[in-house]
Amino acid sequence: MASSCLLFHAHCSTQNPSKYSLPNFDHFKSTLSSAFKPFLKEIQQLPMRMDVGVKNTSLKLVDAFVDSVFEFVDQPLLPSQSNFAPVDESKEGVQVTDIKGKIPDDFAEGVYIRNGPNPIFGTLTSTSSMFGRSSNIWVEGDGMLHALYFCKGLDGSWTVVYKNRYVETDTFKLEKQRNKPLFLPALEGDSPAVLSAYLFNMLRFGKVNKDMSNTNVFEHAGKMYSVAENYIPQEINILTLQTLNDWDVNGAWTRPFCSHPKKASGSGELVIMGVGATKPFAEVGVISEDGKELLHKADLKLDRCILSHEIGVTQRYNVFMDHPLLVDLKRLVGGGPLMKYEKDEDARIGIMPRYGDAESIQWFKVKPNCTFHLFNCFEDGDAVVVWGCRALDSVIPGPEKGKNKFDWFSRKFRPIKSGEGSFDAVSEDQLVFPRPYEWRMNRETGDVKERNLTGTEFSMDFPFINEAFIGLQNNYGYCQVRDSIASSASGMAKYGGLAKLKFGEQSPESFLRENQGLIKVEYHMFEKNSFCSGAAFVPKDEGAEEDDGWVVTFVHNEDTNTSQVLIIEAKNFTSKPVAKITLPYRVPYGFHGAFMAMPLRNEISTIIPSSSIC
Repeated sequence: MASSCLLFHAHCSTQNPSKYSLPNFDHFKSTLSSAFKPFLKEIQQLPMRMDVGVKNTSLKLVDAFVDSVFEFVDQPLLPSQSNFAPVDESKEGVQVTDIKGKIPDDFAEGVYIRNGPNPIFGTLTSTSSMFGRSSNIWVEGDGMLHALYFCKGLDGSWTVVYKNRYVETDTFKLEKQRNKPLFLPALEGDSPAVLSAYLFNMLRFGKVNKDMSNTNVFEHAGKMYSVAENYIPQEINILTLQTLNDWDVNGAWTRPFCSHPKKASGSGELVIMGVGATKPFAEVGVISEDGKELLHKADLKLDRCILSHEIGVTQRYNVFMDHPLLVDLKRLVGGGPLMKYEKDEDARIGIMPRYGDAESIQWFKVKPNCTFHLFNCFEDGDAVVVWGCRALDSVIPGPEKGKNKFDWFSRKFRPIKSGEGSFDAVSEDQLVFPRPYEWRMNRETGDVKERNLTGTEFSMDFPFINEAFIGLQNNYGYCQVRDSIASSASGMAKYGGLAKLKFGEQSPESFLRENQGLIKVEYHMFEKNSFCSGAAFVPKDEGAEEDDGWVVTFVHNEDTNTSQVLIIEAKNFTSKPVAKITLPYRVPYGFHGAFMAMPLRNEISTIIPSSSIC
């Protein structure tokens, strides 16, 4: 998720001031809100410009002011949250030899890679000052890539190599150079503190937030990219994990990507979306199959800034989730939170022709929801079908002003009690329980049909499919299964298993009234106190059916403090993993993963320098 992933980009720049005088502290505190209003107006009118590290003497005074007024405070982790703690960067590859079971002969040669937050200075931070307190939230932290390389030798034997590395954005390099946190947390906390964080980050660095490319990885035109919602993607050398360049499509795209762009079936074009805290609030783009040209760009002309983490595609259409998890600078100036789920606001889904514009979008009003992640979208006659993981409230950013975080998350993650069969019956605290859901929108009649696909036994999220079926009608979907008891006990989301959804088959219990319409689900649950992240589907090279392949995932056992990658045969999903690969280092919980099939036999010297293996 996630995802980042969730610091929003404002199209803005700051001119280096030629003169800066420090105001009286009390006056500055009392007038910060009103002083920020013209600043908001200004940033809506000015283009964004990278100006990191270039300061004149007056900005050094601002630095001195920030250093004297703001105190960075570490956010401690509980023992039950220990695997959310960061790890050291290895950079160099390490051969993995502890493999139980057998990597299948027809497993794809390539790289399994996962992204996730790994704060460079050891922990997430808060700041306290005369303006109050502002904090990072749990999805933040510098991006770190964890990669497992599967190299097949001429004799059919497998060589497996692990390495990790930070995603080195410009702001990461700036903080690393100065060896201290520089950007003031700007997402949750007291309104004056958040406002001052925005203002001082802009004055010092030319941007309101740090770029944390920590949410997802995706491939296009043979290149791998790291991405989060708050900046454009960074190209990654898949063999070394070195961060290369920001990908702005040759200067044609200057705003963030959503974390889940989609490759269109048939054309190979990449459909992207970017959201921002100022107008235009959302734009869609279509990138050529070779990744060199922005073929299409359109403003969706939304009247609010939505946190839309994912875009969907069918063969002909782009699909937008417009739900009321909103970023609102005016609300912040008025003393409210920057980001909030507005449960009384409308939700809708937009269907737009691939090269359409705002006027061509057909909007369908749906029941209020917060849906971060989609399995798939496809056309079925006159209907467009969307499958996603739907909740009725947002777990992001968390409690208002970041207060009593553990208690808030602990309540939200509790399992739904038996007998609470529908969301109409569950308590207000349990509305962040995502589960698979279907929207079926008829483009001819304008009608919408909605239904839950699974019951309330398990909360499920982080869905994925065989990517050859993106935009096409598919039979199977996979997702991570939240362990609600462990998540509630730790105050952090933990996923204790995987699910395989069979969209075309009814649940064996569907004859019961409360289970009517539910689909068949198979589960692969892990041993006690083991939790996963970044699961992905790996198709067989010569696979004939949609589920010919494997599910791979990073799993950490909290009792033994060991991390593994499991390979699970998709057709025998409930069976034991065909291979358990124990990693040389702990891998923290993270967000999304992907598998990039590619020949590695001739690349092993790059993955492990001076190596003669494989």
